[in-house]
Amino acid sequence: MGSVKLAPYIDHTLLKATATAEDIRTLCAEAREHNFYAVCINPVYVPMAVSELAGSGVKVATVCGFPLGAVSSDQKALEARLSAEAGADEIDMVIHIGAALEDNWDAVEADVRAVRRAIPDRVLKVIIETCYLTDDQKRGATEASVKGGADFVKTSTGFGTGGATPADVRLMRDVIAGRAQIKAAGGVRSPADALEMIEAGATRLGTSGGVALVAGEKTGTGY
Repeated sequence: MGSVKLAPYIDHTLLKATATAEDIRTLCAEAREHNFYAVCINPVYVPMAVSELAGSGVKVATVCGFPLGAVSSDQKALEARLSAEAGADEIDMVIHIGAALEDNWDAVEADVRAVRRAIPDRVLKVIIETCYLTDDQKRGATEASVKGGADFVKTSTGFGTGGATPADVRLMRDVIAGRAQIKAAGGVRSPADALEMIEAGATRLGTSGGVALVAGEKTGTGY
């Protein structure tokens, strides 16, 4: 796949604790140059990214409850609202993973709904962290996320024990049945990987290697 086809799928991502302001400026410049769909960054850099990307058409995405999902729903909702007020177009939240491991789908749904209510006019992507879940739990988490108001259900944070797989994307696609979209994140390290995720049903790709992907190259071992 060439850059014209791949670039619109890519959330150009830098979520490392070590990211500096200069790193974010570089990320935004790359997103402008290649016309990626969005950048995905930590909340502290949202105002900078909004400024750097003004007029470009590239969206600003950020995260909440990241990467563990282990804060209260009220905390996630507040974090999401503050990021939206700072100019973020999209929020990628992490579910209450412990609740999912206990098959407590009411709690997972309520967690998502709390954030949805806080940002009614922003795109909400819900990370279920597939690497920790059984297939049945992946189905339950996907369904609860959609019921809670997710616009996207996302596979992974990139900080867990594994990233996206085509099998997980297909599983999520079957559960969603057209009610939301899917973001595959983590493990998209070659144009072939990207194509496989898209063919499985992903409409967005989270990767730190977008520049390499659109050049037809492998990205190495990053997010």
